[in-house]
Amino acid sequence: TERCRGPLLHWLPATNQSELRMASAEAPAARPILYSYWRSSCSHRVRIALNLKGIDYEYRAVNLLKGEQSDPEFMKLNPMKFVPALVDGDAVIGDSYAIALYLEDKYPQRPLLPQDLKKKALNIQIASIVCSGIQPLHNLTLVRFIEQKVGTGESIPWVQQQIDRGFTAVENMIKGCAGKFAMGDEVQLADVFLAPQIFAAVTRYQTDMVLHFHLLSSPQLYLSLSLMN
Repeated sequence: TERCRGPLLHWLPATNQSELRMASAEAPAARPILYSYWRSSCSHRVRIALNLKGIDYEYRAVNLLKGEQSDPEFMKLNPMKFVPALVDGDAVIGDSYAIALYLEDKYPQRPLLPQDLKKKALNIQIASIVCSGIQPLHNLTLVRFIEQKVGTGESIPWVQQQIDRGFTAVENMIKGCAGKFAMGDEVQLADVFLAPQIFAAVTRYQTDMVLHFHLLSSPQLYLSLSLMN
């Protein structure tokens, strides 16, 4: 244990002490562990961020349809019973937005936030709109509730309305931006959050994207980004 480390080193020969310290220094750090569900757009954001930054991580599946998010062991990681959850050493983070900001600070390679403060704030604002103003309004729990209380298939018009409202706001915010992605030619934090949301809107909720020209001006680029799993 850590408490025994000092006394043990004291009694080791000098050469063994040196070898022990070298072995400890050379030991590879444990990989971050991502608890994720393949269809979760929240998990999708984090997988994109991890891959863009080239972070080697361990994937552990949490099947939401089987209720594995209610497993007592998983609830220790995220008492809200949501995915994703990231374990990185002694850091345990159970929110995709918090995870993205954590990764940006700890792993500065391939930054997702620009240095320009105005552009940085706009990225954060768009990410916040997606994760607090769009996705929660069509999460699995809410969709099931609508289906049970209103009727089968009645959740789709609701979801489409919420997605359209959020995308319209984002469209107005990025009108002055030019480039391959939402805010330029480089993938930024806003894109990491937008790509899974666009993918879900089109493939799962049959959302009409014709009014959201800027978001789909380069659909193949967003499709390739959304496939970074």
